[in-house]
Amino acid sequence: MKILHTSDWHLGRTLYGRKRHEEFEAFLIWLAGTIQQNEIDALLVAGDVFDTSAPSNRTQELYYRFLCQVAASSCRHVVVIAGNHDSPSFLNAPRELLKALDVHVVGSATIEHPEDEVLVLRNEQGAPELIVCAVPYLRDRDIRVAEAGESVEDKERKLIDGIRTHYAAVATLAEQRREELGVDLPIVGMGHLFTAGGQTIDGDGVRELYVGSLAHVTTGIFPASFDYLALGHLHVPQKVNGLETIRYSGSPLPMGFGEAKQQKSVCHVTFGQHDGHSTTASVQLIDVPVFQKLERVKGDWDSISSRLLELSATDKAWLEIIYDGIEIIGDLRERLEIAIAGTQMEILRIKNNRIIDRVLGQMHAEETLDDLNVNDVFGRCLAVHDVPEAQRPELHRAYQETLLSLYEDDVQAE
Repeated sequence: MKILHTSDWHLGRTLYGRKRHEEFEAFLIWLAGTIQQNEIDALLVAGDVFDTSAPSNRTQELYYRFLCQVAASSCRHVVVIAGNHDSPSFLNAPRELLKALDVHVVGSATIEHPEDEVLVLRNEQGAPELIVCAVPYLRDRDIRVAEAGESVEDKERKLIDGIRTHYAAVATLAEQRREELGVDLPIVGMGHLFTAGGQTIDGDGVRELYVGSLAHVTTGIFPASFDYLALGHLHVPQKVNGLETIRYSGSPLPMGFGEAKQQKSVCHVTFGQHDGHSTTASVQLIDVPVFQKLERVKGDWDSISSRLLELSATDKAWLEIIYDGIEIIGDLRERLEIAIAGTQMEILRIKNNRIIDRVLGQMHAEETLDDLNVNDVFGRCLAVHDVPEAQRPELHRAYQETLLSLYEDDVQAE
């Protein structure tokens, strides 16, 4: 059986205000063609299908059109789980309708009924061929009961116990189903979380999932019965703890300029049979083409202008310019516009890191909100209001808990 593992599409995401509909559409067309070309039997999408909980109509159209294309192909199954960016109720709303297309959607954890996350996928003859433990992003409120006066350590312990317990429950049910069916079926797990040692890139927009160090869980929480574990959340394609069969597929498109040099890919997983028994999963990466060139150009004026000259003959490119020369250039934007005139390049962002400004103490003179994340802004507010240093760590934790509560509030539910 052939599986394609992908995640973190973030459909609808913008880049410094620029919409990327054509880029997302090109990727989905490529993905549908790749599924057909490689005769994929099941597509697994490990969360963060959308970038926001309320995607635009055009973004929704891309999603549903793609599902219809795949349903009409040789691919027999699609399994979609929610990530932390997705609205569980939005993904779940058409769930019963999508089942008719063999598209299985798990938008939220079913703590009371974990069997809802255990899917037995069958071939054209109705024979079982794969069991999928489709565990979506586990929200704090799903797996931990908050108690007044508990310490950060207590919260972390409860969260790790909740995640472990939930995965153990669905894996046990999957093993029971396999026994009942009397067929040596592979069991594939899915998840959307942050594992210890996971690689990220500055500016990729990957949010911390929980307050405290528990955001990074260890591989020990995952049951040994999983023959392959398809993870989402981290945008860099990577193995977990060096294991071939526990992987992040990574985002298929660069989410920001920091990912521009990264080779994006999807995971092609094959299960075979030998003497009636399932063989170990073999994994190959399929490279995703570049649909919109992004380029970060950094340095002094000479190096920037030289690089722009080199790029001038390339296809349409979106640029981020970071000037860090010593010379003060008051007309930097004007110079850059002249340098790219007549080319297919477009500058989306200019950041002027003038060293002399830092020497003069004007640390934030050139900053905009695009340069800061929400925690940076909160930290600046504490500093401006002269909040004592001793009080800041607890205030930061309270602020992070408030943010997570806002992120996890499913605004589409009502």
